[in-house]
Amino acid sequence: MERVLELRVHGVSNTPPDQLLGLQATPGGDGPQPAQVAGGPVTGFYRSSAAQRDDPVTVEAYSWGRLTSGARTRRDVERALWTLLLPFALANVALHARTGIPPDPDQERWASRSGITAWLIRLFCLSLTCTLVIAVTGVGVDLVGWQCVGRDCLGQLPGPWEFLGNSWWRQGTRALALGLLLPLLVVGAIGLVAWRTYQYEAQMPAEPRAHPVTPEDGRPAERPDPPELPENPLQDPTFWNGEGQLRRAAVLHLCTGAVVAAAVPVAAVVIMDPPRGIRAAIAWSTVTLFAAVVAIAVVAVGRPWLSRRQGATPLGPWSAVVAGLTLLSLVGTFALLLLPDGPAGQPLSTYRPPIGCVAQPHLTGCRTDRSLPGYDTAVAWLVTYQVLLLVAIAAANRSGRRALLGPVLGAVLLPLGTTWIERGLPGLPPAPDGVNTWMLVGPVVALAFAGLLLPRLRPAVPAQPLGAYTDLAWRGCAPAVIAGFGWMMAVAYCAGLLYWVSDRLDGRAEPSGPSRVVPPLAVFWAGLACVIGLLALLALLVRVAVLLHRLRRAEYTRLTAAGGLSAHDLRRCRDVSTFRALHRLVGEHAIRLVGCYATVSAALVTLCCAAALSGHRPSPLSPAGWQAAVHWAAERGDALLGWLPVMTSALGLLIYRTDSVRRSVGVIWDVCTFWPRAAHPLAPPSYAERAVPELQTRVAGLLALPPHHPDRMDGVILSGHSQGTVICAAVLLQLPRRWRRRTWFFSYGCQLTRLYGRVFPAYFGPERLRTLARALTWPGGQVAWTNFWRNTDPLGWPVYAGQRDVPVADPEALHPSGGEVADPPIRSHGGYPEAVEFARERAAVVRLLRRTVPSPRQRIG
Repeated sequence: MERVLELRVHGVSNTPPDQLLGLQATPGGDGPQPAQVAGGPVTGFYRSSAAQRDDPVTVEAYSWGRLTSGARTRRDVERALWTLLLPFALANVALHARTGIPPDPDQERWASRSGITAWLIRLFCLSLTCTLVIAVTGVGVDLVGWQCVGRDCLGQLPGPWEFLGNSWWRQGTRALALGLLLPLLVVGAIGLVAWRTYQYEAQMPAEPRAHPVTPEDGRPAERPDPPELPENPLQDPTFWNGEGQLRRAAVLHLCTGAVVAAAVPVAAVVIMDPPRGIRAAIAWSTVTLFAAVVAIAVVAVGRPWLSRRQGATPLGPWSAVVAGLTLLSLVGTFALLLLPDGPAGQPLSTYRPPIGCVAQPHLTGCRTDRSLPGYDTAVAWLVTYQVLLLVAIAAANRSGRRALLGPVLGAVLLPLGTTWIERGLPGLPPAPDGVNTWMLVGPVVALAFAGLLLPRLRPAVPAQPLGAYTDLAWRGCAPAVIAGFGWMMAVAYCAGLLYWVSDRLDGRAEPSGPSRVVPPLAVFWAGLACVIGLLALLALLVRVAVLLHRLRRAEYTRLTAAGGLSAHDLRRCRDVSTFRALHRLVGEHAIRLVGCYATVSAALVTLCCAAALSGHRPSPLSPAGWQAAVHWAAERGDALLGWLPVMTSALGLLIYRTDSVRRSVGVIWDVCTFWPRAAHPLAPPSYAERAVPELQTRVAGLLALPPHHPDRMDGVILSGHSQGTVICAAVLLQLPRRWRRRTWFFSYGCQLTRLYGRVFPAYFGPERLRTLARALTWPGGQVAWTNFWRNTDPLGWPVYAGQRDVPVADPEALHPSGGEVADPPIRSHGGYPEAVEFARERAAVVRLLRRTVPSPRQRIG
């Protein structure tokens, strides 16, 4: 007898296997229990203990939730700490939000729209790593090694660090050499942790090879299918296997981070004491090595050597070259920092803050900023150019390389204008009095944004949308919006860290007195931006509440339009209208609301970059009241930013441990960690790089067994819920054609149109979903895909890609019936397999899968 397997895949809520299988708990606990039939302790396939081998339909559950959640173990806490790298994850996701990605990755050229956008995104990811490194360098080199000069300040550090106040360490830049060890250790620790997770990318699906069997009816044995032309990037066999690419990219990121960390003290030495003699030879040789590593990194992120996923390939000679140059530059850096002062200029110790500012605040130099020379400027210019890079990403993804003229001109004119203002340019008159560098930031960013005004490039064959609210998210600027939110989070982390450390080191100073340890000026303005951003977020939430109220009233009016309802039914209508309003709010307005907040954030970030380049810090003692108010708000914002990493880790721990938090907040995390680490190698690992190959191996393996094997399945219903729908779609695009002809796809709680299709159009856009429907079309013309949806499900919508959409009534009725006393539940995003429509559809699909040659049907159920 033909056997059919329904393989269920859960979503972000990590539904346990007993609920996936529909097992009911019995009072004595002696009912059927889930039994693992394949897999391991982290991911596994489960069946009911009451299931028999000769059952015509077998239900099996695939549980992958322990890849992103699990028990209260030490590893659970370790994985929660991965949430601190959420900025890296968002920047990595931006790569997959590009438009125009060719189905075959070998066809992508660097000069194409998708190719140049990918190069810019990888450059941005590299700069994001440098942002973290520069912040930690500021802690070790600037705050501790340079500004913290007295024993009273050093005593605030945990551990015996008072020896840095000795005369030997205070001479020259020897303390900077010790402070430089902190960012190098952090880079090494992050690299070590990330390196341990690269076995995720080593997971490859096993190609099932059935034993040669002679069919009893004399029919010829199946021949392998001819290779299919790819129509979707998810069909690339190495899409989920990029171990070699990851390791090469990790070497590049770690080496670039180490070089950037070492460049901070070297630049300070060059500024304070221009080297001569042996010091000059060491200094300029080291700077040349820095430039070589950065140049290789900028070029390499656009080359196939780093941009193609080619499986477990070796590191290659370029990785060894970069690592060798980095090691030589670090040797030169430490040699330069440990040498005594050069003969030029005044001693370097005169640039440092004086000792005793707490006891004698009127000492010369106590009321002036004595931070590490060049560090504040480097931070301000870094964030400014990152903003320009984000604008370039948006422009290139939207309109191609022609739109890069504005961002490139802005990037060139800003340093030229600064030079003209501060030093003058040959052939030009001096800058007018009162013109400052910060005044150039607004016009330069506006010039860069001009590239977004060009019309968006359209595909050669226009794609018809799959209904309302399925167009591109954020007018084609999705990569910049996603990467921008990750960047803002990274800047918030770094600002909070620098403020928290400086506040701890400055703990004994009077609040109104001089600060002996001062964080960079950009930290001050980041705190102010945090306060304004939170107020904007509060306004957005108010707007969401008002919009939800309006939608709820509209749905309630629609439900009660027939009239004649009892008081009980009217109350139930209010409950149902709330869920229907949430369904419309998320599907119709969520993308637009996020875009509005991104626009406000872009304006706020531009103003903060201008303020950071101004060099002006409002004083709390200023007679002008606005300066005191701004200073107070910035201090409160920086204090909040100092707690942000702690709050993020705590939220990450709740996401891993608490199902209710996962259902509300964890969806963002699971979307981020679904995509492979193709842009940022230090991002959290992707669970799909293990889940997709395992599902592919399981489905193909059961279908490939000989006809009389007791475990053989003649057909498989791949049944995905919520995020499981996305995983199943990726599996089906990887399956060979001969296995897809014996597979049916059930999707419910599906986000492929309103979320994934709009943000990731190259994978799940209208044409890509039609490609999936064509891939699931049997020889008779039947599309083996059924999508279930409810108008009370905030994360489930129809697809309209050529498959069958089945609306599921929810609730089944407004009042009890048939002797039941409880109201029919509003299931919203869950409970699809318990629906009558699901059972009716599954029975009809099972009949089709049992046929030797599938035939089309006009309607099911």
